[in-house]
Amino acid sequence: MTLDTTTPTAPPVRETAPPGHAAPKRRRKSTAGGRGPGSYAVVAAVTVFVLAFLAPFLVILVNSFKTSADYRANGSLSWPEQWNWGIVGDVWARVDFTQKLINSVQISLGVVVLAVVLALFNAYAIGIGRIRWRTAFLVFFLGVNVLPQEGLVYPVYYLFKELGLYDGKLGYTILVGITYSAFGTYLLSSVFSSFPKELIEAASLDGAGRWTILWRIILPMSWPTLSVMCVFFFVWSWNEFLYPLVLLISNDNQTVPLGLSAMQGQYTSNPTALSAAALLGVIPMVVFFLIFQRSLTRGVTAGAVK
Repeated sequence: MTLDTTTPTAPPVRETAPPGHAAPKRRRKSTAGGRGPGSYAVVAAVTVFVLAFLAPFLVILVNSFKTSADYRANGSLSWPEQWNWGIVGDVWARVDFTQKLINSVQISLGVVVLAVVLALFNAYAIGIGRIRWRTAFLVFFLGVNVLPQEGLVYPVYYLFKELGLYDGKLGYTILVGITYSAFGTYLLSSVFSSFPKELIEAASLDGAGRWTILWRIILPMSWPTLSVMCVFFFVWSWNEFLYPLVLLISNDNQTVPLGLSAMQGQYTSNPTALSAAALLGVIPMVVFFLIFQRSLTRGVTAGAVK
């Protein structure tokens, strides 16, 4: 027998980083040598779109401070030769813009509160409560959104006459709030139908009732969607024209769109005054979006990332 005198080879030892230090990472070669032509094309397209979107507002802003002679001589796209700072004040006083602004704010806020509350209760019964004929109710609310205002204005007019709600801000607010709640119900029902049932079952086992589940669980988790609805309902109510034109005839109850429409008659037209009136109508909406832009963005992107 012969003895094996060969020394065993040790296994290869991997180099490890000392404790407290991360192992060095291998550098990957960058495959993209800077921005490609596609990214520049996207930036250029977005820039053109933004400029095209802002161009009408810039034209309105410039023409709002022109004189009538300057507008007739140089047109609507020229820079003002002499700034007319008093035209906005004249339009404000002519249309009684303060009263119109108060009416629009009161009506829009009332519509938002009524529509959101009704939509929340209806959607809670349909999406969470799972009532009978759920599909039929959803079809009904969807049909309310499809019906045109022109087909409803005459029945609503005679109904308001009979109920004594004609030419009143309260009746108009109730009408528009109920109409908008149909869209809110349809939207929230689809959101509540995918709500995790485990949370509701766990809350029920802990002794929570339906009202507690609604106010403590459903409402806080649905606030991003509700904030988007509030913004949309406020803007829609602010821009309503047909219903206020038929139902709000007195000067003390008219809204901002109706007051601004009085600036142009059948045989008279002042383009600079119309531009100033349009500017007064746009400014409240711009301020509103600047205040609630964070809530709107958060609500729109709430379901993008889980």
